[in-house]
Amino acid sequence: MMKFIPFVKKSPVVPVIRLAGTIGGGRNALSDAGLAAIIEKAFKMKPAAVALVVNSPGGSPVQSSLIAARVRRLAEEKSVPVHAFVEDVAASGGYWLACAADQIWVDPSSIVGSIGVIFASFGFPELMAKQGVERRVVAAGTQKSFADPFLPQKPEDVERLKALQAPIHEAFIAHVKARRGSRLADADLFNADIWVGQRSVDLGLTDGVAHLVPKLKSLYGDKVKLVPLGQKRGLLARFGLNIAEDALASVEERALWARYGL
Repeated sequence: MMKFIPFVKKSPVVPVIRLAGTIGGGRNALSDAGLAAIIEKAFKMKPAAVALVVNSPGGSPVQSSLIAARVRRLAEEKSVPVHAFVEDVAASGGYWLACAADQIWVDPSSIVGSIGVIFASFGFPELMAKQGVERRVVAAGTQKSFADPFLPQKPEDVERLKALQAPIHEAFIAHVKARRGSRLADADLFNADIWVGQRSVDLGLTDGVAHLVPKLKSLYGDKVKLVPLGQKRGLLARFGLNIAEDALASVEERALWARYGL
């Protein structure tokens, strides 16, 4: 009825997009494909702003970049401000996502940072030998057995991995500098260190200590309408199918969260 009454001002709308979990191409992870429709919908609502609730230890740098780029493209096209609210952690790719916002708000205990790149795996050569298992590999291409977990780690493989990580790290740094600009302190912020709450504000990685509802009310008025939007799980995921894949993904996700004591 309100829309038919002249001179009645509508309440400002702020869609709230929840970005919780690890980032990657998996079915249950945060991905550009999985979030595209939600992000597009948020910016089509003629919002006063868009809020991102970030709680992620990171994951795929490519998916982090794609999601953040989509948010920035739409924000600039629609001239809509974006606010990020960090819950437990916005580290590594999680911080990449947070930097898509114009302002980043944290809880006093939020963990922020880890601006770096990591490659982690396991090695089993001694276990294989003890079990009497012979590894047989036939490959075309000298680098096909690169970083093989069943072979002893080679110094040249380590150097190659570092070379592969360097441009990814540089892209991450460039993204943070582009988004945070002069707010960044003259500290060494790009060594993958992490900071908590107010310290991240002092360093310019975030903008202040604040929670979602009171902050948005202070910015857009007490009548602001918050509209939660979230990534829907597929039918198979809801019924717990593909158990083996889910178990492996769960182990990988648990390892990422454990790095931050969560």
